[in-house]
Amino acid sequence: MSTDNRTVVLEVSGVQWASSKAVVEATLRRQPGVVSVEANPVAQTANVTYDPETTSQAHLRRWILECGYHCAGQSVPQHICDPALDRALKSAATEPGADAAATPGSAARPTNVDHAHMDPKAHAAMQHSGPMTAAGGPATGDSHAGHPAPSRTSQDVMGHGGGHAGMSMASMIRDMRNRFLVASILSAAIILWSPIGRQVFGFTVPAPFGLRDDVFSLILSLPVIFYSAWIFFDGAFRALRARTLDMMVLVAVGVGAGWIYSLAVTLTGGGEVFYEAATVLTSFVLLGHWVEMRARGGANDAIRTLLELAPARAIVLRDGEPVEVPTAEVVPGDLLLVRPGAKIPTDGTVEEGDSDVDESMVTGESLPVAKSTGSAVIGATVNTTGTLRVRATKVGADTALAQIVALVQEAQNSKAPGQRLADRAAFWLVLVALIGGSLTFAAWLLLGATPQAALLFAITVVVITCPDALGLATPTAIMVGTGLGAKRGVLFKNAAALESAAHIDTVVMDKTGTLTKGEPEVTDFIEVGIPRQELLALVAAVERESEHPLAAAVVTYAEAQGAEKIAATEFRNVPGHGAGATVRGRRVLVGNRKLMAAESVDISAIADQREKLASTGRTAVLVAVDGKAAGVIALADAARDTAQAAITALHGAGIEVAMLTGDNEATAQRIATMLGIDTVIAEVLPQDKSAKVAELQAAGKKVAMVGDGVNDAPALAQADLGIAIGAGTDVAIETADVVLMRSDPLDVAIALRIGKGTVRKMRQNLGWAIGYNAIALPIAAGVFAGVGLMLSPEIAAISMSGSSAIVAINALLLRRLRLPAQPKQSASHPVDTPREPTAAEVEQGI
Repeated sequence: MSTDNRTVVLEVSGVQWASSKAVVEATLRRQPGVVSVEANPVAQTANVTYDPETTSQAHLRRWILECGYHCAGQSVPQHICDPALDRALKSAATEPGADAAATPGSAARPTNVDHAHMDPKAHAAMQHSGPMTAAGGPATGDSHAGHPAPSRTSQDVMGHGGGHAGMSMASMIRDMRNRFLVASILSAAIILWSPIGRQVFGFTVPAPFGLRDDVFSLILSLPVIFYSAWIFFDGAFRALRARTLDMMVLVAVGVGAGWIYSLAVTLTGGGEVFYEAATVLTSFVLLGHWVEMRARGGANDAIRTLLELAPARAIVLRDGEPVEVPTAEVVPGDLLLVRPGAKIPTDGTVEEGDSDVDESMVTGESLPVAKSTGSAVIGATVNTTGTLRVRATKVGADTALAQIVALVQEAQNSKAPGQRLADRAAFWLVLVALIGGSLTFAAWLLLGATPQAALLFAITVVVITCPDALGLATPTAIMVGTGLGAKRGVLFKNAAALESAAHIDTVVMDKTGTLTKGEPEVTDFIEVGIPRQELLALVAAVERESEHPLAAAVVTYAEAQGAEKIAATEFRNVPGHGAGATVRGRRVLVGNRKLMAAESVDISAIADQREKLASTGRTAVLVAVDGKAAGVIALADAARDTAQAAITALHGAGIEVAMLTGDNEATAQRIATMLGIDTVIAEVLPQDKSAKVAELQAAGKKVAMVGDGVNDAPALAQADLGIAIGAGTDVAIETADVVLMRSDPLDVAIALRIGKGTVRKMRQNLGWAIGYNAIALPIAAGVFAGVGLMLSPEIAAISMSGSSAIVAINALLLRRLRLPAQPKQSASHPVDTPREPTAAEVEQGI
């Protein structure tokens, strides 16, 4: 098998029950080329890792359809085309059985492929030509990419027995509600004409048309069994065909056993029947899962919000004229017109115009970002002030939004180690329920109970042991946790990252680019013998002629101080030393001690100030005017606005903070003192960073490494949790487990807080699910019948469903998690040199 495996997030609609994900996973895992499958019943999606040399997405979709679920292809926004659409369709068209795969909507959103590799004309020709279905595929009868959509099968029309083919979660919830209403209304009538109605409620109206009560109840039960409860039987059939066991099997056995027994009694002359037990059981199961599905629908709000961010329409300039087209028809190279207040349709580069863009919905950054010619823009962000002309560079599944969605979905679908154990336990719990029900039935018969009483105990055991709550325990918490992070620009790559975040006790932070901005800034300006504003103007005049980054920082500082802008002549740059120029007839030098010595300038008047500033890690630049020392300028890197708040928040959570840097010891200690960092590891070579992390781990620490550069990648991989600053390199982001889109160090504390909160909910849910079954099983089996503690199948059904709903609602409470807030007033604090200098470079100054 090829080592170049691919992972895709596929929509798998119709997974009504948490335990039914096992059907999808079991079916796909047995197919050639499939490496791993992680289905998520909450998100109705699945992560599928496969070998592209052995199988394809067309095959994956067909296999999903064969196990009875609807597959809408890759999960990206409905109105955004997928770059691989035509390729997947061509592949499907040439493969055996392709017709079976090409169901309506099944090719709507295949895999990620670079859009730039496509012919724009071919791309434009493959766009949606008709309305979209709820699942995002083309409506029945429409054509897509030149391929006619095949007619719907009877299975599609019937909803593969469950009526949920291609349905959105909202549609599935409505369908569940409708089934419940039918079952509950007819169950009420059946109860009236049952022994309960006659003996308990005193109902005396005879059955119509002279029918026996049991015959009339049989007629009333038919819509309940063949409509409301049909999803149970259909799901059980699909689970058994996939050679697995899930909740559907248990409910089908419980409902089917009571109804079939009653049918046999009715057809053989009448007697004690259980039509009311079977129909009320159906009603309660549907009621509980209607409530549960509403709760899990809320868990998916974050990803749904992300999917809906992209605008449906775009204005493309063609021959200089604006033309409004669907966003799906935009191709790389198109010139887009983006007016104030409009969303930018897709990723691109500004070709003309100046504006501020609100990127908060994608990156979490609260302040608008200035954009001008040459600036990169992100699709789905909002243009606020000016009109922009943007050249599209990435579209469809290649855009930043689509990749963020894919990253969040992969994290939501991934399984935490605890959930993998719970999934295995769920399978065995179903088997235990079936065996336990059989043993309960036999035991009560041996104890002298009637077949009817023994059957009721057996049905109760089967129903109450359903492992749905166990299946929902962690996926729902993971959904809410990753969604909560996504809203703050904190992207977890998988569930393991969430679990790791909960156990971190030491955070190691890189300095430059993580705690600091990586940009030099003036921290001190000391003048000697010349008025401050005059000296600032003279120095800035010289520095404007230089391309050195420190020179730019000096100019910025002078302009911010209101210094007069004047011109310099006879500029001369001295590499490694500094620069000089003539300004208004005065000779001005700006540089280090070597420059001053070469120009025979006596610096004794400023030597003490220079030594004091340099000893704290600042870069000290000397100024001389007309051969005399006139001042000292100190420069340092600017700390990120929230660096100190981040350290405070981590300390508040009981987490130790260490700083790992290649800087000299003096610089590192100064930063540590200013920000309150516990441990300083200075003068570390890039290749040794991972070894330092390993040393902390060897001391028993659970370490999170935060970095942004290529040289941080090995340390990110070594750490228990790698956290990449979003503005960092691609290598760092690929290596890390968590990505901070806003490049805000405070988000480190937020990520760890979300991890702890999520794991706490996962443990609560697993504890509840396991404890519930452990307590309920002996009660259902009638072990405590002697003291009057018994459960009927109906009560077992509602308590089982209620258990699942409690798990889902408990996970939703994670939304109330209190996260570290940004300080109300923040200012940029220069704390360090702009790069990691050697002692010689500090000595040189500039």
